[in-house]
Amino acid sequence: MRRARPCAPPRRRAYARLVLRIIDARTGEPAPAAPARRAPTRVEAHVPGHDATALRVLLVADLLVRVLELDSTPAWAVLTGAAERDGPRKDAAALGIRPFEDGTAGPGPGPGSGQSVRVVSEGEDAGEGEDEGGDEPGVATVAVASVHPAVPDLADPDAVRLALLERHHHAPVELDATALDEARATLAGLRGAVADWARQPSRPVPGELRDRLRAAWEDDLDAPGVLRVLRRVATDPDLPDGARFETFAYADRFLGLHLTRDVGSPP
Repeated sequence: MRRARPCAPPRRRAYARLVLRIIDARTGEPAPAAPARRAPTRVEAHVPGHDATALRVLLVADLLVRVLELDSTPAWAVLTGAAERDGPRKDAAALGIRPFEDGTAGPGPGPGSGQSVRVVSEGEDAGEGEDEGGDEPGVATVAVASVHPAVPDLADPDAVRLALLERHHHAPVELDATALDEARATLAGLRGAVADWARQPSRPVPGELRDRLRAAWEDDLDAPGVLRVLRRVATDPDLPDGARFETFAYADRFLGLHLTRDVGSPP
């Protein structure tokens, strides 16, 4: 009588083993953004000014919250350092950045949480904001490079968001008319393609593509890397249009560019 062979344990997808890493501005070394996986995490955006760089800090904090939530990690987003909060909040809302609570209640990562991450502009002292928890030791810090000009043109907020996402947050950005025109044209092309693909039968996101997208955004919030994956998806002759659509829709949960906005509009 033969013995039954033990069943092999189910294989897990590669993305299940990934950990969201950031480059910690305090050390210059990679560090996990959420040391306790799926534990509530406070994401603090420290914006003492009201300019394009402050807006980029809020955008990077928004990306961080999105990645945490994609991994089923609850996130509590707070705004600190801003003497005038209505202006930054209004600009952030225009760019599709989720609302931030006031972080003036003091240190601590939030209800039921033991971890936090701070997002600041490059060159800013990571220990600033002592009245708002900025002196909390051991808090991983994301540094965001500058944006010029200081006063952004928000006539087309989605184009501004894409222009900022095209460059890694460690690299400075020139948000001039040329960059915005290019972003506007790129966005129109992507939305048109997504609307066309949506007319075909839906197909699931291939596991390999899902892994590559997650590997990009879990590697120091690499938005340019996510966009590179999508450009390859758009031109891959072997990929069904329905799978292209679902892949772009999935990636947009991180990018926040409303890529499916034109679905259902006349061709």
